This record gives sequence, C-alpha cells and structure tokens, in this order.
Amino acid sequence: MPVLRLAKPERRAVKAPRTVLLKLSGEALSGRGEFGIDPTHLAHLARNIIAALRAAGRRVRMGIVVGGGNFIRGADWTRTVRVVDPATADYMGMIATVLNALALQEAIEKAGTEARVLSAIHVRQVCEPYIRRRALRHLEKNRVVIFAGGTGNPFFTTDTAAALRAIEIGAEVLLKATKVDGVYDRDPMRHRGARRFTRLTYSEALRRHLDIMDQTAFTVCREHRLPIRIFNLFKPASLSHALTGKPVGTIITA
Repeated sequence: MPVLRLAKPERRAVKAPRTVLLKLSGEALSGRGEFGIDPTHLAHLARNIIAALRAAGRRVRMGIVVGGGNFIRGADWTRTVRVVDPATADYMGMIATVLNALALQEAIEKAGTEARVLSAIHVRQVCEPYIRRRALRHLEKNRVVIFAGGTGNPFFTTDTAAALRAIEIGAEVLLKATKVDGVYDRDPMRHRGARRFTRLTYSEALRRHLDIMDQTAFTVCREHRLPIRIFNLFKPASLSHALTGKPVGTIITA
C-alpha cells in the first residue's frame, strides 16, 4: 500500500485576489435547520461577508453563487419521486436558488453594501437576467453580484455554475465554503484520524479520488487553471483570510 504524503503546507500568505467567486450551499442560509432560510443566520452570514470585504480594504470584487439544497435538490427528487422528470426536478432546484439569492441580496444590502441578483432563469419582475457584461459592470461599481438559476440548464450542478461564472468574471480563485475546514484524506466526520491537506494539485486530487466538487466543475477549473480554495465558512475570520491571501483551508492549484 502506498504511503500517504501530505502536500506541503502553506507557510505564508499568497497574493491577495482582486476578484473572487464565493460558492455557498443552500444550507449555508438555513442555519441549524435542514429546510428553508433562517433569518437570524442569514443576517449573520451577510454581516460576515461584508466584514470580510471591508477587512480586505474594498479591493476585492465578489461574485456569489448560491445553491438551493435548503429547499429542493433536483438529484434527490430524481431518485425518490418518480412522478417528476429529472429535467423538471433540476429546474425546480434552479428556481430555489433564486429564492436564496433574493434573500441574500436583501441581507447584504441591509448590512450596508449594494448587491445585485443576476439569474440564468429569467424572473424579470424580481431580478436581472444574467448578462456577462452587466455582471462585470456591477462588479466595477463594487457591488456584490449574486448569480442565481445555476447555468440555466438542467443536469448541471451549482458547482459547475460557480466554475463557469468564476471564469467569466475573471476571478482569480473560486472559494468553496463548506462546513469543514478543508479537504481530508478521509471523511473527518467518520474517521478521527483523518488528515487535512493544505495544498493539492488537480492531478493529486484526481489520483486520490477526493470529493471536492462534481467532475464537470472540477474539469472546468483544471482546464482554466482556476485555483479552488475549500474552507469552513463558519470558522471565525476564515473568509477574511481567504480574501486577504492568508492560509486557510485547502487550496487546489495547477
């Protein structure tokens, strides 16, 4: 059996990014619950995002992709509810992301920063349609841009949407916020001896079959050499560290 060798740790800060794409799960808005949006937790999340941006000195432009798993997961419905077509289930999930994006927009603006929702699923009465040049213009004005509706197509996850939007807006890193503080060699929830990687290459992650994001999203990031940083959103100052280039979580690069 080959000996496990952990990647070299990040011993110093890297160059702070100017443009980032933050990937949030739907569960990030639900707090301790598994369904819906917790208003108190949502407000706390928005304040943390704004505090991190201010700590970075307003130098960072941020796009956000939010999932819809706190309302519905298309994949789960496909497996368990046979009366719903897989494509329809995915569209239902994309609509759920619009609900989350609108709530997050309100919370961010109440915390003191302008935000805009751009959706790949057109809901013109409540948000703007996704147009790349419009998104870039909002970012130039230091607005937080929240991308909803996934890719606008079924059979693609919000991880893939995050990878695509990150490349389109010229993000220097994709920040994937999770409930764990990085990538481990084994599931840390089940194995006490699980060890965390601080740095990996795309090839190492593939060779070790590490569950980082879906294969389509990971392939897009690898082809465009877009770094992926996995970190614990709920750990104090973790997002601030990610925005200012300080070591946090696990980074996957070329």
